[in-house]
Amino acid sequence: MNATHLLPETPSQTAGPYVHIGLALAAAGNPTREQEIWNEMAKPEAKGEHILLVGRVFDGNGHLVRDSFLELWQADADGNYDSDYDQSKAFNCFARTATTFDASSEWTVKTVKPGIVNNAQGVPMAPHINVSLFARGINVHLQTRIYFADEAEANAADPVLNLIEAVERRATLLAHPCEIDGKKAYRFDIRIQGEGETVFFDF
Repeated sequence: MNATHLLPETPSQTAGPYVHIGLALAAAGNPTREQEIWNEMAKPEAKGEHILLVGRVFDGNGHLVRDSFLELWQADADGNYDSDYDQSKAFNCFARTATTFDASSEWTVKTVKPGIVNNAQGVPMAPHINVSLFARGINVHLQTRIYFADEAEANAADPVLNLIEAVERRATLLAHPCEIDGKKAYRFDIRIQGEGETVFFDF
């Protein structure tokens, strides 16, 4: 009987520092493709409450992660998902964005506030946006959610938020309303590690 020889695992690979070059062409200063999935989910004619999402990403030392790349997936204003991406549509459920290389190092997304969606058991979930975070040093992308601080009643009943046993940590998933250039906006900063670490999910 021949002995079994197991091969060692190969090293994990992170998403950067070249993620911007391949997936965030505009942020990297490169020409964009004809059909580019980027940070405008909602055109002006899209139904719903139009908002701007803005945020930054911090590492465990509190330093800005300037090469972060985010993918966002959400329902439309009526609580429906549409998997077909088409730039000619008024609203697409999927977007990509990246932090800028300037001093602010912010990411932005133009969208509408999502409607309520039921989970697999038929329980209504508060308005939320699903987020995947990629960055240099992260071997497997991190998954989290954006909820809205001004949806307190819906948040209190949300089945996913209620899975977080440390109640105070639920606040790390809340985007807070603000105003940018006279328009309604929400700020959502992500902290990968350390004090105020964002809750990440293992979906």
